[in-house]
Amino acid sequence: MSEGKNRNFSLIITVVIIGMIYTSRLFYLQVIDSSYVGFANENSKKLLVIHPNRGLIFDRNDKLIVYNDNFYDLNISYPFTLKDFDTLGFCTILNITKESFIKRMKKADKTVYRGSAVFYKNLEPHKFAALQERLYEYEKFYIETKVDRKYRTKSAAHVLGYIGEISKKKLETENEDQHYAKGDFIGISGLEKYYEKELRGEKGSKYILVDSRGRHQGSFAKGKYDVPPIAGKKVSTTLDLNLQEYAEKLMHDKMGSVVAIEPSTGEILTLVSSPGYDPEDLSIRRKSKQYIKLLRDPTLPLFNRAVTAAYPPGSVFKLLNGLIGLQEGVIYGETTFPCFRGFSIGRLHVACHPHSPSLDLRGAVANSCNAYFCYTFREILENPKYKSPREAYIKWKDYMTQFGLDNKLGSDINFESKGNIPTPEFYDKMHNNRWGFSRIISLSIGQGEILITPLQMANVISAIANRGYYYTPHCLRLVNDKNEIPKEFTTKHKINIDKANFEIVVEGMAQTMVNGTAARNSIKGVQICGKTGTVQNPHGKNHSVFMCFAPKDNPKIAIACIVENSGYGATWASPVATLLVEKYLGLSDTGTTRPDLEKRLFDAYLLNVPKPLTPERIKFLKDSTEKAKKDSTEKATRRPLGKNNPPKKTNHTDILICDKDQRIGKNQFFKYQKF
Repeated sequence: MSEGKNRNFSLIITVVIIGMIYTSRLFYLQVIDSSYVGFANENSKKLLVIHPNRGLIFDRNDKLIVYNDNFYDLNISYPFTLKDFDTLGFCTILNITKESFIKRMKKADKTVYRGSAVFYKNLEPHKFAALQERLYEYEKFYIETKVDRKYRTKSAAHVLGYIGEISKKKLETENEDQHYAKGDFIGISGLEKYYEKELRGEKGSKYILVDSRGRHQGSFAKGKYDVPPIAGKKVSTTLDLNLQEYAEKLMHDKMGSVVAIEPSTGEILTLVSSPGYDPEDLSIRRKSKQYIKLLRDPTLPLFNRAVTAAYPPGSVFKLLNGLIGLQEGVIYGETTFPCFRGFSIGRLHVACHPHSPSLDLRGAVANSCNAYFCYTFREILENPKYKSPREAYIKWKDYMTQFGLDNKLGSDINFESKGNIPTPEFYDKMHNNRWGFSRIISLSIGQGEILITPLQMANVISAIANRGYYYTPHCLRLVNDKNEIPKEFTTKHKINIDKANFEIVVEGMAQTMVNGTAARNSIKGVQICGKTGTVQNPHGKNHSVFMCFAPKDNPKIAIACIVENSGYGATWASPVATLLVEKYLGLSDTGTTRPDLEKRLFDAYLLNVPKPLTPERIKFLKDSTEKAKKDSTEKATRRPLGKNNPPKKTNHTDILICDKDQRIGKNQFFKYQKF
């Protein structure tokens, strides 16, 4: 009996000890060791990234230009183990084949990033709606919301830029703060790129519960650990949307650019590169179809001529040579030079158009006298206070750089070109160290090796309007309705030329619009100061150039315009610029006091490619052709064929059909059937 009790006691002790071991182990696993807790959590909840709304973009008058529009990607969670999966039903919803399903799965397997991959990009609305109702049936699949850009205008594409999926290279080199992940969108060009950090916002996150089959089971811990996204900042630009759209309408079917700046601030009011494109064409959902089409367009609509194209400035460059001549003391406002249809030195002759044979500086600016500025440039380079023309040229070039030439201005419009003001070393090499005024005389009138972008031209005219200083041209005005403009855009750049010298040149520009080369484009009610230019083009017709600002005192707008392959500056560029001045200053309740001039510009086709046919024109030509065929068929008759009576030629296909009783031979008859 005692032995039985001992055995029972021993059994109880053993059970208790085993129980204590299990209990202590469970306590250790559940309370002390948290590794299994983490493992369990990772397999019961999933972290979803919530993309923020990108910042909205407005014009200077608080008109909305760019806003957001959501679209949806269908993602799949890794590992891709699909058990009891209704492949047929899934493919039916997405309207894809089984082969396409397998191909997409293989691609997803190669592009897994942070535990998931994109299976179907940009779900169509009807597919999204159908899939939402049955998504619970398809484990591992979930929908991710992304943000695309939409536009309230078809203008300003080169200024606004566009967004796109971040490249692998940028993911490695431009991701210091680890903000971006594979498949995220980033600004690619324009303001979208330059102000990416202001516009992108901050991502949010959300934890959701998932079951053993990967299906979503609702929010984890009632959203306690979720982080809401922070929307991007509101960016107010300096653009005047009405003026921008009007400028693009004036430049339609023309090749060139227009840049308008507020001189007192450097704010860009309008920047047009023509031909352009609809900014919607490079949105996320349309880019794949439109980009190649735009890339192959012979008029190069993707090329931003306003900041990247560099041209010889032509006669507008005479303003700078005049200012430098005044500052260097080699000419004065009343200095006159003779002009008998041009300037001659040895066998070299620079022609000039008819005007008074003796002009002072103001008259030379107004009449764009080539001879006057050839003499001026010679005086600058042969100034006795310098040891050589080379030394004088170095000083001349220094003045040019003070105007922002031969350098990128540092604007917030990307792909900016620096242009070209040749170095003395360039001419040393070109002329074997033996050169002077006569070798570079073309620089007198803005030709030769000088290259300037339209943005630089607009900056130059702004500096002249300000009588000796400029602010770096820029498109940012406010961020979240606060003045957060970078310091580089509020720094005044001074030019070492006396204000009195600017006044002399400005008076000549004012005469240009009264009795000079652009007199026919003057506007009642405002004093415009302008300068025409005609740029020699070895590849075709000359380029039309015009720079102006208005009003003369306290100027509100400065404009540079170039219309390629179109002729004289007063014919095309000057009307475009002066109409924009009239529009911006609100000088007419109807928009313009010169409707006939406006219509001429609207209707003009100046592109160097054939004009595309409109649907109406195509229909007219088709109907005319059908009518001609019908009339020709009715008039067709039999007639003998011989040396003196050959078959009649027509503009459409003639098929000879021989009757069965006729033979091909001399003096035989043929029957014509017209098609």
